[in-house]
Amino acid sequence: MTENSAKAHTTEYQVLVFGKVGCQKCAVLEKRLDDLLAKDEWRGFSKRKFDLGTEDGLVEFARLECLNPQRVPGFVVARKNPETDRFEPLPNPGPKAEPGKKDVCGNSRLYSWLGLQTDYSDQGRGVISPKMITAILTEAKSV
Repeated sequence: MTENSAKAHTTEYQVLVFGKVGCQKCAVLEKRLDDLLAKDEWRGFSKRKFDLGTEDGLVEFARLECLNPQRVPGFVVARKNPETDRFEPLPNPGPKAEPGKKDVCGNSRLYSWLGLQTDYSDQGRGVISPKMITAILTEAKSV
């Protein structure tokens, strides 16, 4: 059993990360997630990585039907269903911005599931910031 899978058995939430080997932005996202998930406030979360260069990674990617292959890396937050003991993606409750303010996640927010994908537009600049990741993890706790 790997460290990720051992921790997943003791956590309520799992961050399903989609990326590719050799992708610099994928490495940055993983490092930011690792740094956040190492903190006590996120001890109920584990990370599960899916490499889109493998059959297993592609199958999970397609199963979720929400990430755009042109906007990798990305992630979806899942919560363990106590009845089935399986992690299930959390639905996206919609932007949580205060009235009159923009959603910190902007166009990186997924439509169907709670998560993010990279926005490569001039506005998004291809960045998934720690602030954006924190906003999604915080939402997961309230869904």
